[in-house]
Amino acid sequence: MASVTIRNIRKAYGEVEVIHGLDLDIADGSFVVLLGPSGCGKSTLLRMIAGLESVTSGNVMIADQVVNNVHPKDRNIAMVFQNYALYAHMNVFDNMAFSMQLRRMSKEEIRNKVDWAASILNLTPYLDRFPRQLSGGQRQRVAMGRAIVRDPAVFLFDEPLSNLDAKLRVQMRTEIKELHERLKTTTVYVTHDQIEAMTMADTIVILKDGVIEQQGSPLDVYDRPNNLFVAQFIGSPTMNLLPGRLEAGTGQMAIRLADGSTIDLPASVAAAPGTEIIVGIRPEHLKPSTGAGFKVHITQVEPTGPEIHIYAELAGQEICSITSDRLAVTRGDTITVAPLADRIHVFDAASGKRLSA
Repeated sequence: MASVTIRNIRKAYGEVEVIHGLDLDIADGSFVVLLGPSGCGKSTLLRMIAGLESVTSGNVMIADQVVNNVHPKDRNIAMVFQNYALYAHMNVFDNMAFSMQLRRMSKEEIRNKVDWAASILNLTPYLDRFPRQLSGGQRQRVAMGRAIVRDPAVFLFDEPLSNLDAKLRVQMRTEIKELHERLKTTTVYVTHDQIEAMTMADTIVILKDGVIEQQGSPLDVYDRPNNLFVAQFIGSPTMNLLPGRLEAGTGQMAIRLADGSTIDLPASVAAAPGTEIIVGIRPEHLKPSTGAGFKVHITQVEPTGPEIHIYAELAGQEICSITSDRLAVTRGDTITVAPLADRIHVFDAASGKRLSA
């Protein structure tokens, strides 16, 4: 196992810079997910760690050794790709054994390692089959097995589940996480799927335009987003965002929304009256209420089974409220919704940065 350290990394293609002086510390044995929209630089960063992309400036270190000019095969890493990258003319055993055969390891050692990896990944019955005879999930297991037998210091995963159907993705998420907990190998995993990130990562690193917007545990970035980009990117349905202005009240500051309604300002926010802000409320924290709250006109109702998603209009914005109650509501109804007071997020409208402490 090994730590991975990124120092002031920049990557440019001609005049276009896609990674902008990025610093990142990945602890030995951790599972770090690089998360962000398409084009944010996450796969480029992973490929620089792997040695598949050159570094324009800065350093990539694996186990405290600078590897900028080290060939990928000599970095003691193993990479699992989105498209499996299996050899179609080789059976499962030979696909998993190929790298060891190139290193001229003994047949006995190769057999032992392949059998060990196959047992971990439930591939033992399929060792004589060819990739065309396997399901997508089985092919991805073979790709993982090929990485495991290398006994690398670092695993790199580049969107490995994006080609699988929804049910298989859930299953493979569990298997990859269990594999990490068993092997304890440092893992860097790239995805644009926030559910994968939330369920698998020790640490999530959220990127936008080649810059780290926030990093932390899954619940840290979900409960305390640093800025509007993170607030909107993490969470589905997305966080409700309502423009407003801070006003002095009797003993407590208040937020006045565009329609004139008000919300008490959380005590953790320190800002001057008149400040233009954006109020953020996650759908599960905006509940239908029989008491005080906001009157809203329902535009859509989506029952999902465990929950009902209620879409409505508030202060000129579409909002979503999630409830597990079996409410008899339909499009066109008017209901009252109320935010959970301790779950309100406040962002500066000009900078997009979080205002609450």
